[in-house]
Amino acid sequence: MGKFLERNKLISLEKAASTVKDGDMVAIGGGLCLREPIAMLRELMRQGKKNLHIVGTAHGFDMDFACGGGIVGAAQDTHVSFEQDFGLALNYRRACESGKVKINENCCNTIIQQFRAAAYGIPFMPIMSAKGSEETLLHPEFRHMICPFTGNDLILVPALIPDVCICHVQKADIHGNVKIEQPYVADVLMTRAAKHVIVTCEELVSEDEMKKIGPTMPYYEIEHVVHVPMGAHPTSCYPYYAYDREHISEYYKLTQEGEEAFKKYLEKYVFSVKSNDEYIEKIGGAEKKKRLASWKDSKEAWMELFKYE
Repeated sequence: MGKFLERNKLISLEKAASTVKDGDMVAIGGGLCLREPIAMLRELMRQGKKNLHIVGTAHGFDMDFACGGGIVGAAQDTHVSFEQDFGLALNYRRACESGKVKINENCCNTIIQQFRAAAYGIPFMPIMSAKGSEETLLHPEFRHMICPFTGNDLILVPALIPDVCICHVQKADIHGNVKIEQPYVADVLMTRAAKHVIVTCEELVSEDEMKKIGPTMPYYEIEHVVHVPMGAHPTSCYPYYAYDREHISEYYKLTQEGEEAFKKYLEKYVFSVKSNDEYIEKIGGAEKKKRLASWKDSKEAWMELFKYE
């Protein structure tokens, strides 16, 4: 959507989070337990953001964490859970069942086509994948149309235009050129659909280095760049680090105990932490980084990371 032409887009995490306004529709990049912008979510909580309309595809820790942290007013995702490892996303479930968070249930193909319509600059996209389901009953904004070429009944879904897209990526330069290692999930479409785009990155590289490796997204699609090593923790950001099962186990046990118990997690890892560097030290510092990076050493080393309870 945007054409962001500033030469130097590097700003602090705090400044980037301050550009997100209460009530904004915010697209979250990554998915499930992969490359989610958790450092940014922590900062949004510290700044007391409220009633964000979070949109995305299949998610887990990020949406559950955001609901537990009280920054979500509406959730428009296609799936939220901790998959086969831990199961249900309990903060998310409690928030939705209580009515604190409004659910706008969707499916992956539909929401991707809605992002695609926005990225293409068109008002809607025709789909057929929702036919035969009750998805349309949940979305009175969807329309039906008879295709003028085939005579088939089509469902028209409106363009989904987030106010802000937040993604965590492997590499970026100060101009906003971005390198994402596959899988991209829906990040590329989200950035092109959104009015404003914030990218947090593991590694800040030179313009020459970016030219060598080739950007996944060009500078003019990105408004702000924030250098945040381990910014996806406790989700993974390969090849830098794997999913931190030990940390998520600590998190999940507190979600099982209820909202009051979960406040202990927020106090320990969000509100008592002043910076990303301080957060890294709190989760185990250099030793933790070394351990999570050990997945590269061998299949056995990678599997060892999943033995923590």
